[in-house]
Amino acid sequence: QVQLAESGGGLVQAGVSLRLSCAASGRTFSSYAMGWFRQAPGKEREFVAAISRNGINTYYGDSVKGRLTISRDNAKNTVYLQMNLLKPEDTAVYYCAARAAFDSGRYYIVGSDYNYWGQGTQVTVSS
Repeated sequence: QVQLAESGGGLVQAGVSLRLSCAASGRTFSSYAMGWFRQAPGKEREFVAAISRNGINTYYGDSVKGRLTISRDNAKNTVYLQMNLLKPEDTAVYYCAARAAFDSGRYYIVGSDYNYWGQGTQVTVSS
């Protein structure tokens, strides 16, 4: 089992950068594929980015490609989401998620594939 805690959200102006972190408990973080999702008020949860256990393979949602980068540090039990050129439409609560993965190179882009979720961190981008 793993517990996840996001941090790094806040209120920023459009165009700036922000880095979110998701710290995981436990000693088997490297066994989990990780993902980031977001949910804006009145909207459904949206896939943002995913990364495989080994950190080699990544995948992004169409709305964030080229601006957001997911990475992980298995030694620190942490996954990151670097967000550049933020837009007002990026405003949402951002959640990290984890699922155990046998294949070290596989990532997952569907929310229901994940077993564990953090509480979320709010990102608000003003114009």
